[in-house]
Amino acid sequence: MNRFQFQTVPNIIAGLGTIQELRHILQEGHYERVLVVSDSVLIEKNLHHPILEIIEAIGIDYAIYSDVVADPAEHIVLDAVAFAKQENIDIVLGFGGGSSLDVAKLIAILTHPNQHQSLTDLYGVGNVKGPRLPLIVIPTTAGTGSEVTPISIVTTGETTKTGIVSPILYADTAILDATFTQDLPRHITAATGIDAMVHAIEAYTSKIKKNPYSDMLAKHALKLLNANLNRVLNDGSDLEARQNMLVGSMLAGQAFANAPVAAVHAMAYPLGGHFHISHGHSNALVLTEVLKFNAPAAKQHYAELMTWLDPYSKGCHEGLTDLFIDHFNNHLKKSGLKLKLNEFDVPEHMLMIMAEDAMKQTRLLQNNPREMTLEDAYGIYQAIYA
Repeated sequence: MNRFQFQTVPNIIAGLGTIQELRHILQEGHYERVLVVSDSVLIEKNLHHPILEIIEAIGIDYAIYSDVVADPAEHIVLDAVAFAKQENIDIVLGFGGGSSLDVAKLIAILTHPNQHQSLTDLYGVGNVKGPRLPLIVIPTTAGTGSEVTPISIVTTGETTKTGIVSPILYADTAILDATFTQDLPRHITAATGIDAMVHAIEAYTSKIKKNPYSDMLAKHALKLLNANLNRVLNDGSDLEARQNMLVGSMLAGQAFANAPVAAVHAMAYPLGGHFHISHGHSNALVLTEVLKFNAPAAKQHYAELMTWLDPYSKGCHEGLTDLFIDHFNNHLKKSGLKLKLNEFDVPEHMLMIMAEDAMKQTRLLQNNPREMTLEDAYGIYQAIYA
């Protein structure tokens, strides 16, 4: 067994109605002014009202920053930080999907009075120095796992994304209450659910930092997600299934926070960067072909996951791997998501450009169980074009 390290959020509260625990957390911290970080859609739908009711009931002041957008660019982060500094907040509360939680993490770092780094100083792995403000995160989608990862993703150019990775980004508390996910549209439920499945699969096959903790979490995450995705797609009001999805997403987030993701994500990023396809949907587009590509190197792990999901499945590693790939291909077909690039009006001449961009994701590709070349990446995009 290789030497390994495992880290995660120190306080995780999960269950229907657990948002009420926020009252005790805020009271015990003696905070004076909370910044709620979210997006305009959630605020317009008043989904944040249960949070404000708790804050108001205990007499704490608050401010709301609601200009977060999907795949937030640098100027969004900097605008949010400037707003937070003006408001003199002493705790940050991220509420929403992965982008809102990612921005909340960066606000907590860059708004601390003793923090002297700029946003660009933080890019990369392990570059965050110094303290941050207290941070609570409340996810409203079951997919990104951002509530338990030490990662924030920022759009740093017209088509490129850059990661900030540091244990300082782990929140103090994550609250997982599926009552906030019940109004998710079907296509977002599908895309985020598949995103979470990808996290579990890639953590289990991660080349460098795969470890017993991440394996355990990835397996249990995948079983929960596999058993509940179709339930929530068939009945969005099934709160038990939605809570299971939220916990599964969180377990997968803990897994890949410690055994990082790989080629699926590397190939998904250019789709979001160039064509603004959502992150979860981008992962769904490339998943099957990347699984096929990785099969020669990952067949033992895929076989193990297949027998974990279905103990009655039998066969050699190759046969079980084929079953595994077919199984998740069926999930994709049932999701109702578009699964070909030409359905997004992607010009064919862009395939090589995207392949070149994918190869720049060395932080991710180093974790892939099989080495990928530019020609391999191009071939995968070709396979999902039409």
